[in-house]
Amino acid sequence: MSGFWEKDGDLTPLGKSAVRWGLCLYALAVCAMCFLPQPFRQVKTPGIQHYGRLVVLLTPFNSLVNFGKINSFWRLLWILGQNLSNILLLYPLALSLLLLKKELRSLKRIAVLTFSISFFIEVSQLLLDALFNVNRVFEIDDLWTNTLGGVLAFYSYQWLQRKIKERSAVS
Repeated sequence: MSGFWEKDGDLTPLGKSAVRWGLCLYALAVCAMCFLPQPFRQVKTPGIQHYGRLVVLLTPFNSLVNFGKINSFWRLLWILGQNLSNILLLYPLALSLLLLKKELRSLKRIAVLTFSISFFIEVSQLLLDALFNVNRVFEIDDLWTNTLGGVLAFYSYQWLQRKIKERSAVS
């Protein structure tokens, strides 16, 4: 096997080190994406509610519920892109943790973990807006889309393990 993988599909010490470094860098990027002020909002998403400086989107499946209010192709792409980026936001984090921590290698555990991280991010954004007006939005859909990213990471991890073991069996 290469320098990153053992024959049983686990990471070698070199592989663990590389994943840890990547995880640290990605965690910094997630913090920047989620907690730094947004200078402006390019597209108004249907269903947004304002409570003073706090901005929330509490409609579950808002993109579907308010689909008829999307009046341009640009807004449609923007909203679809937001949903896709939220699915992918915690995917690398979850995949890295699955590679490093055997105790997380169950669908339930990774789903609970990614939901908890997502909930922490959303509540933190509300707190930051209340204290510093950083122009963030608490979106209920972010909770399920981020969790979906963790679930996809779990299935990707399982697929990767199968491929590594198949390749080891051949060689």
